[in-house]
Amino acid sequence: MRAREAVFAGSWYPASALECEREIKAFIKEGKTGDLSGIKRIGGIVPHAGWYFSGSIACNVIKILSEGPKPDVFLVFGMHLHQGSPCYLMKEGAWETPFGDIKIHEEIAEELSKKYSFVIETAQRFTRDNTIELQLPFIKYFFKDIKIVPIGVPPVNKSFDIGKDAVRIASALGFNIAVLGSTDLTHYGANYGFESKGAGTSALNWVKNENDRKVIDAMLEMNPEKVIEEALLNANACCSGAAATAISAVKELGASQAKLIAYSTSYDKSPSNSFVGYAGIVF
Repeated sequence: MRAREAVFAGSWYPASALECEREIKAFIKEGKTGDLSGIKRIGGIVPHAGWYFSGSIACNVIKILSEGPKPDVFLVFGMHLHQGSPCYLMKEGAWETPFGDIKIHEEIAEELSKKYSFVIETAQRFTRDNTIELQLPFIKYFFKDIKIVPIGVPPVNKSFDIGKDAVRIASALGFNIAVLGSTDLTHYGANYGFESKGAGTSALNWVKNENDRKVIDAMLEMNPEKVIEEALLNANACCSGAAATAISAVKELGASQAKLIAYSTSYDKSPSNSFVGYAGIVF
């Protein structure tokens, strides 16, 4: 069985298992979770920049999920898509990680593909996209024998049905699932063509305390429609379809509370007039 190549290994994150584990152990030491009482730990929202910038947040969200109910499969929603984009699905085979290949849950993916129209990706033919790949070493590390269903969904309300039906299909087949939605937040500065608040400290504070906060609050309210609305209006989530669909899926699983685990920006690691926001949320 041929596996999809881990095209970002060795650049956005380490290529070897040894180096990945070393970074993961450092990320765990950095993690501060706070009070998680009432949180079911069945899903999360994670960022997808290179591990240097946002790996700690993503790692600790997935670690928290590993301390909850034990899933058979992860639904992983991601991809940089716009409103007119198709949906994407890898429905067979495996995806390479430094810790070994992570298999696709072919039964769930096959049933989902019967209900919705997808661009089908394979180990030989796929879109280079970091949003899902950067989470897979963390998932493989904390969930040794887990399988995944990787799905790309655009920022439209009809994507929510895919998330809910994926949960229903897994339940009908007798599988326990966890859910992950991958998005970064505001991309601000000349590098991203977004400079409405100028530069310097005032712009950074606006992103952190106003623009990013709006979409984070929508995620914490578990309001998928508002997440997409916010992102389209204020450019404060680059993959709002993935985040919103993950929220729809965890609500179908019975989640009713959300907790912000961590927030940061790339400015914290590399001060610049162009920077990106990152949040980690657990449901």
